[in-house]
Amino acid sequence: MMPLNYAILDYFTHTDRACADEIIAALAPRYGKMRGLRKAAVIDALMTAEKNGLIEEDGCDLDDGDDLRVYYKASEEGRATIRKYVG
Repeated sequence: MMPLNYAILDYFTHTDRACADEIIAALAPRYGKMRGLRKAAVIDALMTAEKNGLIEEDGCDLDDGDDLRVYYKASEEGRATIRKYVG
């Protein structure tokens, strides 16, 4: 099993765009018991990946509870970099 932060990044090589809630739902079967899969930790991981140029913001909306939901995507260059380092 790859480290959780790698799995978060790898998710962007398999989808066009995603928000923290979608990533948590997708990774919960394998990583559900890890503290790093909490929403705040996943958002931190996404923001770090954005600052490092691996992903970029791709819009936002409000969820059913009126909480902000930010979507991210990986460019082709970002996907290539993720694949290179994550595997």
